Amino acid sequence: MNERTSHEAGAVAGKKSQFDVIADGRLVFSKQQEGRFPEHDEIMRALS
Repeated sequence: MNERTSHEAGAVAGKKSQFDVIADGRLVFSKQQEGRFPEHDEIMRALS
């Protein structure tokens, strides 16, 4: 992500099957809420 934004990516262990994207303390995407993994461009749009 650093190539297209100033954001850094990292991983934190969570509950089984949990996949959340959080930026600046704000939930950007939740696999549990959406029922799927995010598309790369959808995360990039949310971070820009």
